[in-house]
Amino acid sequence: MEQTSEATGETEVAAVVVSRTLPYPVRTVWEVLMTTDGSEALLGPGAQLGSKGESWRSHDGREGVVRSFHPLEQIRFTWRLRESAHPTMVDVRLVPADDQATEFRIEHSKLPPHADRAWLSDRWEAAIDRIESECV
Repeated sequence: MEQTSEATGETEVAAVVVSRTLPYPVRTVWEVLMTTDGSEALLGPGAQLGSKGESWRSHDGREGVVRSFHPLEQIRFTWRLRESAHPTMVDVRLVPADDQATEFRIEHSKLPPHADRAWLSDRWEAAIDRIESECV
């Protein structure tokens, strides 16, 4: 699916969505997200998730701003590979699958037409892998 952005006039491709059910309760997954390792899994080395309105920057040049922060439920942040790139949006949601499992969902949207969707999908899968490994 493609859409035209009114702000830039560029065509945007549909979002990349990665989802997995983790065998851990929401609180456990959330607590890992709030650690240095959890933040770096999502944002990149040296970056830390903060509260709504806080900026973040990784050692490899990725940067953004936290746009929404709802403990145990959702974090949404802008994300771009470098300062000159147009920011995209990443929405992370935690949904209880039952008392002992969590659906972990990442939706990366507002992507430009040249976005490497396969690379992004792999990147978010690796982030979930890393977060899951820290839940033990």
